[in-house]
Amino acid sequence: MKDKIRIASGQGFWGDLPRAPIDQIKRANASSPIDYLMMDYLAEVTMSIMQKQKLKDPKAGYARDLVDVIDQVLPDIVEKNIKIITNGGGVNPEGCRDAIFEVARRRGIPIKVGIVMGDNILDSIDELLANGHQLKNMETGESLKGVRDRVLSANVYFGAWPIVEALRQGAQIVITGRTTDTGLSLAPMIYEFGWKEDDWDRLAAGTVAGHILECGAQSSGGNFSADWKAVKDFINIGFPIAEAYPNGDFMITKHPKTGGLVTRQTVAEQLLYEIGNPKDYITPDCIADFTSIHLEELGRDRVKVHSIKGLPFTDSYKVSMSYNDGFSAAGNLTYTWPDAMEKARLSDKILRGRLKLLGATFEEFRTEYLGYNSCHGPLVTLKEEQVEEVVVKFAVRGKDKASLETFGKEIAPLILTGPPSVTGFAGGRPKPSDVVAYWPALLDKSAVTPRVIVEEVR
Repeated sequence: MKDKIRIASGQGFWGDLPRAPIDQIKRANASSPIDYLMMDYLAEVTMSIMQKQKLKDPKAGYARDLVDVIDQVLPDIVEKNIKIITNGGGVNPEGCRDAIFEVARRRGIPIKVGIVMGDNILDSIDELLANGHQLKNMETGESLKGVRDRVLSANVYFGAWPIVEALRQGAQIVITGRTTDTGLSLAPMIYEFGWKEDDWDRLAAGTVAGHILECGAQSSGGNFSADWKAVKDFINIGFPIAEAYPNGDFMITKHPKTGGLVTRQTVAEQLLYEIGNPKDYITPDCIADFTSIHLEELGRDRVKVHSIKGLPFTDSYKVSMSYNDGFSAAGNLTYTWPDAMEKARLSDKILRGRLKLLGATFEEFRTEYLGYNSCHGPLVTLKEEQVEEVVVKFAVRGKDKASLETFGKEIAPLILTGPPSVTGFAGGRPKPSDVVAYWPALLDKSAVTPRVIVEEVR
């Protein structure tokens, strides 16, 4: 058993800083090593985007950025013995693996790649419903049958253990579909330290470490609200690294000579991200008690996290589904001094009146005034006459696509048939785009089984 391992965060979402994972690996050395790189690419809406891509191209449906990263770091991870764990496989882990194999063959570098399959239950929904699994909406209690014909994607959140199995089979790169963000970091701790399935406190500690790493630089100075001016060198911001120990304690740090900031405050802010009841942070692997977390600042860019308590896991997996829920469209105009806000409000009144005359109907019509009250609404103290320029954003949503197309045609005419001092219209008429809605559900763990496949390319 190792006395410690270091797990680096490389991506917080699909579209995060492209060079971050490359920097984490290139900077790794004897004084600042890393053993694992975790990269989180998936959000709820991401799965539906990838599913659409795969429908158009059976070889697509994964984070193509991941393949570019592997291409640039493959020699380094082999030389430095760094393992990569990522959910960038999306809805097509096999396709992602095959693309990485192509990179390895081209470079002449042998590599073992493991994939975790079984989370995609889109083709099994009817069978599951027939077998009594209702897949009710967790928030509303509604039956899935009401939107069944509009479902785009359906994925089970697996935990850390399938990744552990891939590591045990010798995989240097592990690619999953919909895995919990926290499981990407918990898995190497289980594997390296030999933690058991009922080591609840340690599993909870690894889960908390994963939660801190999952959003990339958000725990090392990015998007930091407490004292953001104290963060230095955003240009070269360093992504976080968890230095984990067998007893469950870990340190959050980053590579030296990088920008950003790791303090008790930056870590604490990330701990509050996307949590419900802090005593019951539920994952497939355990339930972590966030109220038990202790943070200690032990020096520059070094925070100790310890004393975390955990409870047994539940008997259900969470399922993330998406479905078509109509269309949306949006357009902007900018009004300037004098009387910028008065002009903007009049343009809204004109647009709504014209659309009413045309018989256009919407489920929702929102108007925002960017630069005045779009973020803080009624809390704004600025007087309207003090606003010298404002961007007015019109947005509509509904099931009638024709009405949204009519909306798109009525924005530009406001330029010559509405208030003066207007600019900012570009890019053509706003077109209707699909609204993808989220459907969270629970599924008994006995209804689905993860599959692990490890293969080597030579």
